[in-house]
Amino acid sequence: MTPTQPGDAVPTLEKIGYSLGDLAANLIFQTLLTFIAFFYTDVYKLPPNTAATIIFLGGLTGACFNPLMGLIADRTSTRWGKFRPWILWTAVPFGAIAILAFSTPDLAPGGKAAYAAITYVMLMLVYSANNLPYAALSGVLTGSMAERNSLSAYRFVAVMVAQFIIQVLLLPLVLILGDGDKMLGFQRTMMVFAGAGTLCFLATFFTTRERIVPAPSQRSTVRQDVADLAGNRPWIIMLVLTILIFVTLALKGGMYIYYFKNYLHEAALAAFLRDIGFNAFIDGVNHALTGMGLAKFQWPEDAATSGFSLFNAGGILFMIVGIGFSKPLADRFGKRNTFGGALLVATLFMLAFCVYPPHAIGLVFASQVAHGFFYGITIPLLWAMIADVADYSEWKNHRRATALLFSAIIFGLKAGLSIGSALVAGLLSHYGYDAQAAQQAPATVDGIRVAVSLYASAPFLLSVVCLAFYEIRKSMEVQIERDLAARRTLKAA
Repeated sequence: MTPTQPGDAVPTLEKIGYSLGDLAANLIFQTLLTFIAFFYTDVYKLPPNTAATIIFLGGLTGACFNPLMGLIADRTSTRWGKFRPWILWTAVPFGAIAILAFSTPDLAPGGKAAYAAITYVMLMLVYSANNLPYAALSGVLTGSMAERNSLSAYRFVAVMVAQFIIQVLLLPLVLILGDGDKMLGFQRTMMVFAGAGTLCFLATFFTTRERIVPAPSQRSTVRQDVADLAGNRPWIIMLVLTILIFVTLALKGGMYIYYFKNYLHEAALAAFLRDIGFNAFIDGVNHALTGMGLAKFQWPEDAATSGFSLFNAGGILFMIVGIGFSKPLADRFGKRNTFGGALLVATLFMLAFCVYPPHAIGLVFASQVAHGFFYGITIPLLWAMIADVADYSEWKNHRRATALLFSAIIFGLKAGLSIGSALVAGLLSHYGYDAQAAQQAPATVDGIRVAVSLYASAPFLLSVVCLAFYEIRKSMEVQIERDLAARRTLKAA
């Protein structure tokens, strides 16, 4: 790999500051990814079909806004740069709308559906206005592909922290802050997240600097930018891959809570938690807290919720371990090969859920840990590869439209999220899920098992196939970086 030039290096403080933006965004995004279907069906009591329609159409509405936002961001010109100002301008609105989206006003059924639809669309729009410029910012902080690998590693450790907070601690926080009332708990939890997120966005704005600036002579029309995009084969492959990845993430992430509540055997799960010392650990924490005169930590008492949180914790911790292997593996084997190999192995562990009986709790947790490690290797590479695709476009066309390129990829992210989350609600409806029932029908339970294994694995496997056609291999990465560095040095001279 070409050595990083002094002007391309990103200080550690700036990498941390940039990563805080993803921590802020993912406090909301991970909540949508994991709990939006559950929130609509089991907390706000919307019918599954209504929830599926809102999630799908609302998500696509937000996704369609991305290309327009990309054109706007690429043509933004301020003393702060093109992309940083949008992080500043959207910090407070993002938090405020998130609070509204997870509030539960007492309305008639039609009013509930309308309120959920309006607030969900608003959240998708402000997410685009914030996260698209944030993602594009990674393409202009440095011209070094090695530094981008490092930047992505910092960024996605922050993502994993947010994911840990949401998937492990959100339900306990909801119960604590709502005093057992999930409706009130979700709203108060979002208030906490909104305040923390606003501070993190401000930190990102004040600590980052845009270093890759298009030449002042560069002028391109919207038609030229779109034509460049349509002729960029690596971008097309990354768009399809992004859609597929997020279909799986939303489908398995949203369905796991139903898997724990309805498929796994409750007594076996309770015995597993007891045998591994988890219950004793929580008792020890509470004993220490009460010994200091503090209130107990209100961890959920039912085995399904406790098991679900611990299951997520194991996966996330090993994703963080996997992220640590991502940069050295990518530097040695290239991003494409590392991504494809790790994703294939991660998918095999997810497929294994199809054959596990309800009592096989240990195997379920072991597979989650292994899946988390191998999927963690891929996490930083997705966005680093998209930044490489922006370089490829500049290398090929002598024009740079970073935000438009990222906007189309975030369109894929939102489309995948919308499809996957809608599939959660749609599959539940198809298999006859009833949120009010004490016990689900056997066909419903089996449908949940198939959804978290076979259905969720299919898009990941298709993603591996897509990578076979991705042409930016390691040798081309080196060539693009060298050629662009030479061009920029010539222009500067």
